[in-house]
Amino acid sequence: MAVTSSVPGQLAPIDGDITGAEAILRRQAQRESSARTYARSLPVVPVRARGMTVEGADGRRYLDCLSGAGTLALGHNHPVVLEAIRRVLDSGAPLHVLDLATPVKDDFTTALFETLPAPLAEHGRVQFCGPAGTDAVEAAIKLTRTATGRAGLLAFSGAYHGMTSAALAATGDTDARAAMAADTRVTRLPFPYDYRCPFGTGGDRGAELSARLTANLLDDPKGGVQRPAAMLLEPVQGEGGVIPAPDEWLRRMREITRARGIPLIADEVQTGVGRTGTFWAVERSGVVPDVMVLSKAVGGSLPLAVIVYREELDTWHPGAHAGTFRGNQLAMAAGAATIRFVRQNALHERAEAVGAHMLSRLRGLAAHHACIGDVRGRGLMIGVELVDTAAQPDDYGALPAASALAARVQQEALRRGLIVELGGRHSAVIRLLPPLTITDEQAEAVLDRLADALQAAQGAAQPAVGASRP
Repeated sequence: MAVTSSVPGQLAPIDGDITGAEAILRRQAQRESSARTYARSLPVVPVRARGMTVEGADGRRYLDCLSGAGTLALGHNHPVVLEAIRRVLDSGAPLHVLDLATPVKDDFTTALFETLPAPLAEHGRVQFCGPAGTDAVEAAIKLTRTATGRAGLLAFSGAYHGMTSAALAATGDTDARAAMAADTRVTRLPFPYDYRCPFGTGGDRGAELSARLTANLLDDPKGGVQRPAAMLLEPVQGEGGVIPAPDEWLRRMREITRARGIPLIADEVQTGVGRTGTFWAVERSGVVPDVMVLSKAVGGSLPLAVIVYREELDTWHPGAHAGTFRGNQLAMAAGAATIRFVRQNALHERAEAVGAHMLSRLRGLAAHHACIGDVRGRGLMIGVELVDTAAQPDDYGALPAASALAARVQQEALRRGLIVELGGRHSAVIRLLPPLTITDEQAEAVLDRLADALQAAQGAAQPAVGASRP
């Protein structure tokens, strides 16, 4: 089956092998664990990819709005990334060096520090962790515990920080935390969620109440909260449903933590490297955290995770935090190339402009579909929350989340050649994370396909649209 498309960056047609693709999927279901996630809702067998286009083993082509959960800032197989990898391979440089100094690592840290907020760039330290963001979160928590001598942690409802130990303890998903044995003494605080405000007010008032509660818990000698080692937050909650933290609220969290000697950790694993319209999401509010947790796009599509932090916190002894694969030379080369390309081409500004256009069109779509409860995001980190219009609203007027509808929309989008992810408290938020290199034509194609998928999922007449639609 040969498929073509007029979307820029498309691949040349190939003959698909449906039988082969189905056999691979069957073997995956037989061999891989029940913990697999994306493979369940996205039964695609990618064989080639370039830019925003993914080609399956069956010959179908898709626009990828998942981008490796935000890892692919430049899309699939960007030329500058491939060239950086080839240079390392052709040079004969070692690929596995633990934490030894290399020219490749030196180049990466130089590129990284050129982008950091000035106080961290001038007086910061970097620690290379294991290959995943959760490893960096673990390192950040361990760092602040060592530096402060305290064990507690402040985290927020809706948070997602990884799947291991302390990182899992800071995660808001109670089901995910159920298997954790150790008590890491996490105090959970309400995150400002304008659409479903825990205080029933929303807006600036809800954010202010969240800040006041935080300060009160820390200052009340009978409040039951001991002084923590750190506060850990996401400038924009991703898995929690694409919920941007209000700028003023972030500044209040910085004031509260600084006044009480509590290190502030910003988890920029998904928001970093231009995703939200500024190079780092904290830049929008002017907040400079004590620790920044970085992964995903910082490795240029390859596994890499680091923390950057104030030098005053650098009190741990040699070997206090290690990891066999913290010396990934290919990832460092790809990461440096990605960081410089984003910066030199102002792709963070491009993300802001394209994201604003997409948000505007999605809000226009919401005006004609009551099932769209909220549209929100920053830059090219966008969420569309779907609600059940047949149900009764809660005490604050919000309708229940429509998880089943969101799942149908995801499947209808896939039928139309669009890969999207779900998130939020009840997996009822359609998440869009396109690469920062998305073209205007691709952005329109994404919005058109999503609108068609929403209509089809609601039971309206299905348009005759295939995966090859431009």
